[in-house]
Amino acid sequence: MERRVSNPLVVRDLGLKRGDRIILDGVTFEVEPGELCALMGASGAGKSTILRAIAALEPFDAGTVMLDEAKLVPGPVPPQSRLKELRRHVGFVFQAPSLFEHMTALDNVMLALVHALRWPRDKSERVAAELLESLGVGGRSGAYPRELSGGEAQRVAIARALAPDPAVLLMDEPTAALDPARRGVLGELLRDLVKQGRALLVATHDVDFARSYADRVIELADRRIVAPGSSPSGV
Repeated sequence: MERRVSNPLVVRDLGLKRGDRIILDGVTFEVEPGELCALMGASGAGKSTILRAIAALEPFDAGTVMLDEAKLVPGPVPPQSRLKELRRHVGFVFQAPSLFEHMTALDNVMLALVHALRWPRDKSERVAAELLESLGVGGRSGAYPRELSGGEAQRVAIARALAPDPAVLLMDEPTAALDPARRGVLGELLRDLVKQGRALLVATHDVDFARSYADRVIELADRRIVAPGSSPSGV
C-alpha cells in the first residue's frame, strides 16, 4: 500500500460559480489525519460540490485544495495523468453506491487495484477479499449489485474506495438510506477507519449521526463556512 500522508487536507478560499450564480464563496477549512469531520448545511448549500471539488470531479474558480504534494488550483479539471498523486490519497463514496452492475462485489473492489495501480490480479483479489471481509460482507464477494441489500452495497462501495489505501475518505450523505440501526453500524465502522489514521470528511444533514460520531462539525451556510470547528454536541 502507499504511504499514508501525515498532513491535513487543506481547503483555502474555495470559490465556485455557475453562470452568474455564486455556489461557494471563500470556503476555508482543514481536516487532520485521524479526524472525522461532518460537513453540514441545508440541502443545496454546496456540501456535495465541495466534496467533488476536493476529489477533482468538478472545477472551481478560486482558491486551492492541498493534500501533501497534491494541489488543485482554479481552472478546468486536470487530465487524469496529472491527478495520480491525488487519486492515490483521496477516496470518494457517493450517496448512491454506483457499483458496476455487470461486476461482482469482488470485481468492483479490485477495479482500481488492477487498472489504476497495475497490481497483478492475484494480489488485487487477495486485498479486495480482505477488505470485504473486514467490512462484514466477505460472504457476498461473488454477488452482483442487484443481489445486494442497500447496506451491503454501501459497504462494497466503501471497500472499493478504500482499496488504494487513501489517506482521505470523502463520503456524500452516507446515512441517507439507512435505518437507525444501520446508521450506528456505519458510524462505528467510520470510527475504526479514523483510528487507522485516515481523515474523513462526511457531508451529511443527519444531526444525530454527527453528534454521535464526528469529532468536529464544519457548518456551511450562505455559500461560506460559518462554523469551521464546532463541537458535534452543539449541532
